[in-house]
Amino acid sequence: MRAGRIVEVRDFPTARRPAWRLSIDVGAASGVLTTSAQVTNYPREDLLGRLVVVVVNLGVKQVGPVRSECLVLGAVGPDGVVTLLDVAEDAGVGSRIA
Repeated sequence: MRAGRIVEVRDFPTARRPAWRLSIDVGAASGVLTTSAQVTNYPREDLLGRLVVVVVNLGVKQVGPVRSECLVLGAVGPDGVVTLLDVAEDAGVGSRIA
């Protein structure tokens, strides 16, 4: 797991469930990875630039037209709403999560 910064948030209109297409910078070792995330409870502006926890070693999975190269972690509440796991800014992009 690494700290990653969301650098791009795009619409994903063909997703079965509402989702965003995200590009996440996870540091020099892996670069910028793409994924889709069902976190539409966050507006685009709140996601862009956010430092989040990312799983980077799961391999690549094709999710419709999106090549998912990582997984953004969040806690799912009883109502099914996802709350993203944040990382303190001083940790920095690419920091290993222990």
